[in-house]
Amino acid sequence: MKKTHLYSVLFAAALASGLTSCSDNDEGGNLVQELQTLQEAEALIRGAYRPYQTLSSTFTSMVDTPTELGTSYLGNEEDNVTKMVTLEYDKEGSYSVKTFNALYNSIGAVNDAIEKAEASSKLTESEKELVVAEAKFSRGLFYSWLTVLWGEVPLRLSTADANKTERESIDKVYTQVVKDLTEAAGVLPDHPTSPVNPSKGAAYALLTRVYLQWASVPLSFDEVKAIQTSRVDPAPKAWNTSYLNEVIKYADKVKDLGYSLQPNFEDLFGLYNESRGPEQIFTIYHEGDGIDQQGNHQNHCAWTNPFEETTTVIHIQPIHTFENWPDNDPRKAFSLVTEITDPRDGSVHTYFPPVTLPAYGKGVDRSGSTTLWETQLNNAVDRIEIRYAEVLLNKAEALVQLGRSRDAEQPLNEIRKRGFKSQGNYAISNPTLEDIQKEWEYEFIYEQRHWQNLTRWKNLIATVLTVKDFEHYDDSYATVGGIGRDGNEVNTFFARIHRFLKAKYEHINGHFYRFPIPYGSNGEELGIVPQNPGYSD
Repeated sequence: MKKTHLYSVLFAAALASGLTSCSDNDEGGNLVQELQTLQEAEALIRGAYRPYQTLSSTFTSMVDTPTELGTSYLGNEEDNVTKMVTLEYDKEGSYSVKTFNALYNSIGAVNDAIEKAEASSKLTESEKELVVAEAKFSRGLFYSWLTVLWGEVPLRLSTADANKTERESIDKVYTQVVKDLTEAAGVLPDHPTSPVNPSKGAAYALLTRVYLQWASVPLSFDEVKAIQTSRVDPAPKAWNTSYLNEVIKYADKVKDLGYSLQPNFEDLFGLYNESRGPEQIFTIYHEGDGIDQQGNHQNHCAWTNPFEETTTVIHIQPIHTFENWPDNDPRKAFSLVTEITDPRDGSVHTYFPPVTLPAYGKGVDRSGSTTLWETQLNNAVDRIEIRYAEVLLNKAEALVQLGRSRDAEQPLNEIRKRGFKSQGNYAISNPTLEDIQKEWEYEFIYEQRHWQNLTRWKNLIATVLTVKDFEHYDDSYATVGGIGRDGNEVNTFFARIHRFLKAKYEHINGHFYRFPIPYGSNGEELGIVPQNPGYSD
């Protein structure tokens, strides 16, 4: 079965029409004709997602591996993923280079599309409003990632700003993000034809994420500089109560639009589930490597060589979560796979020490009898950008931060009730921040939220330092062929994990609250100064 989304139809239309995101007189000499129809304009907006699409699994390496969860990549010791894992990355690292430049490339394409739509004499005013709203939604999304990862960044809001290098304050960036998303919400339809298309609900949902991050009072450049060599997290700040109330307001707006949890947690993931209602609010479309460049490799990274336990590549270590996650939570057995049956021959394969570690079940497509293998090859699974459970948990966290723990019970336990399949003692009374933090891990593990959470809570350093308590931090796992503390012979896989955990513990400090301003896509200096603290210029 082939997936069909409006996104793919419009993107194909953009290619067929010769539309690009270039200016009328770009360096390549291409001339883009005036937009003639709404379909052409929307195709241009959808085309702006092209660079962003390539980040669907890159975000996993960017925001999950540089934490206590990130471990093994069975490649060259100097591989860029290894450097992310061991906290040895700098401005030349391919993940920072790719992510930063892709986000700005998409922003440039969006700005170009806005100007072309507004200049068109063929589009009606209502059509122009819709196209601009979709574009502003996209720009708000892209800038929300930029500021959370790099802090103060240049605001480029028109094609004339394409080379702007002045860094703006985090408050100014978030002010623009909120402006774009709220203006978009005023025009976009309540519900899209597919969650790969922007909607009012998607704008409201992203506003809950943005306001929660903003409410935490993110560290400024100078504050990061002050702790760049410290191995102690910065002192907590008083959260912005007005922004916390905005989280609650927009969460309620999402609910009022009719979004709800998918009754079965396991039905959220997989090739034919990722862009379906009622929970998926906004997703990033993928048809596979041949269509969208790099597809979505999250399934590949979690379970690279299916049914070959000894060669399984795991980017992010689930063993710590596995040991601490209560067995009575049904989400555990799905999200952290310790064994799986090959549908081709019925053989059972296990993923557990002393050979390897559990695999991330959310990366294993189980929506069809043969897709267990096929999705590892074509990378066609859409990426979930935001779903209703995140909106509920954003609301619950905001309520706890406001001292309204009793009110936080409802949104928190709505998630837990679904996760526990209405069985057992799932409800939490008067939840604490620690309860919220655990729920983020259990509900959203392997969904690219962990690093943002740690920096929001300002416990990144303390959390990474906990690796000293992990089983494989023990020096008995240092040598291949030796006997580990668990009594088993140490293989290459666990010796590498030991080294990675040691490196994390040794390297973590305050400058990792930011990523480095990288080189450009062609290795050029971008001229965005000053460099973030702790990274070489």
